[in-house]
Amino acid sequence: MSSSSYSMFSLLFLLPFMLFRAESLQWNRSRVPALIAFGDSIVDPGNNNRMKTVVKCNFPPYGRDFVQHRPTGRFSNGKIPTDLLASTLGIKELLPAYLDPSLSAEDLLTGVSFASGGTGYDPLTPKIVSVISLDEQVKLFKEYISKLERIAGADGAARIVSDSLYLVILGSDDLANTYFTSPYRREHYDIATYTDFLVQKASIFYQELYELGARKVAIVGAPPVGCVPSQRTLGGGIFRQCQDSYNQASILFNSKLSKEIDNLSAAFTGAKMIYVDIYKTLLNLVLYPSSYGFKVSNKGCCGTGTIEVTILCNELSPHTCTNVADYVFWDSYHPTEKAYKYIIDAIVDEYLPRIL
Repeated sequence: MSSSSYSMFSLLFLLPFMLFRAESLQWNRSRVPALIAFGDSIVDPGNNNRMKTVVKCNFPPYGRDFVQHRPTGRFSNGKIPTDLLASTLGIKELLPAYLDPSLSAEDLLTGVSFASGGTGYDPLTPKIVSVISLDEQVKLFKEYISKLERIAGADGAARIVSDSLYLVILGSDDLANTYFTSPYRREHYDIATYTDFLVQKASIFYQELYELGARKVAIVGAPPVGCVPSQRTLGGGIFRQCQDSYNQASILFNSKLSKEIDNLSAAFTGAKMIYVDIYKTLLNLVLYPSSYGFKVSNKGCCGTGTIEVTILCNELSPHTCTNVADYVFWDSYHPTEKAYKYIIDAIVDEYLPRIL
């Protein structure tokens, strides 16, 4: 059999399976009316624009590769994970900030983000930088449900709330900022008891979400915090190595969070709550950048890439890179849109079939 005949035979053999997967994915998309996000800067599309905080990025060069090269408050050069996931699910191209004053009824019906850069499970984390706490995000969600009821009626709103996909990303600011960088919690907790404390707060939050009607919840664990450029600069020594103790803290927190999510999912009738591991995905991008089409993974594109983030990453920052596609990180804390695409692709392939 010739190679061309063999290729045609392989295509015909695989075609039914390819069509089945496409139909299955389309069926899943039709079951998700909205994407709703809670969390920190990884999924904040601009809520912090409305806050009196230094943790903002609604200025250049943020957004330089976004629609119309516009800075919107997204902590990246372009789209963030919630935009990419909403697009993949066929819901809409961009997931807006709930506090965006220009929100339309259609925006509300198809989902929003309540996330706030700099926040965490620990109530102290948002207080340090004056951003939206998790309790406040829950209050905004309750307000959102009331708005949905006015638009779609009580039954329609209840269906949207129960059928939507929820994405939650939290924990890295608790570890990197509240615990390791500042002294506030280390006086009273070692890392074992602090991660217990974080998981306890997380558990309370997910119980609240369930009581409010959420049923499909994807909970993303902490990344390898010690390999983020800013943490390498602060704790990685003269050669800016990954800070192993920070990474071990992420691993410990993730293992505890994963177990608690499994317990909650088993206890909540009709709920699918899954733990999503991005630790390995991002670590692979950092350790083996060339395997994924990157050249630089130990510093960000903006400025020197070693410490600049939020107000320090501005249009006056020296030496901001010209080819952002070479970089895993945009600033010293947040990945580039290209890196986010790898992370979201991994989530879609591995986790979405388990929850939708």
